Amino acid sequence: MNKKTENNKYEQLKLKNQLCFPLYAASRQIVNLYTPVLKPLGITYTQYIVFMVLWEQDGITMSELGAKLYLNNGTLTPLIKKMEQDGFISRKRDPNDERIVRLYLTEKGLSFREKAVDIPYQVGACVNIGKTEADALYKLLYSILDASKNK
Repeated sequence: MNKKTENNKYEQLKLKNQLCFPLYAASRQIVNLYTPVLKPLGITYTQYIVFMVLWEQDGITMSELGAKLYLNNGTLTPLIKKMEQDGFISRKRDPNDERIVRLYLTEKGLSFREKAVDIPYQVGACVNIGKTEADALYKLLYSILDASKNK
């Protein structure tokens, strides 16, 4: 194998040729933008996205929440316990099937929505892309998530 062929053999291992790296790095950057906004409220980014799901669909099951957030039970369970200890949510067994745990916002969790209403605007102002690009990126990222869900 000559030098040129050998260099081509490893081309796919260069960081600049990886789709996964800019996705990973951009995701970390975006989450980092949330930190100074969420820290004064005493919540993490992951707690914030749990709130968003529950504000839309109170009474969701743990498994439905995990599927929506692409989180496994090992990550979700301690998070939910913490939010319950902080008085934001309550866990209740489904009366029709005791194996199912449903999550409900408490009054504190419901009222927290008012404190969070400006967060998307605050963070969005830090990301300098136009609406057209943001919409295209949104669609592309969800198509990646949907494709990977079926694997």
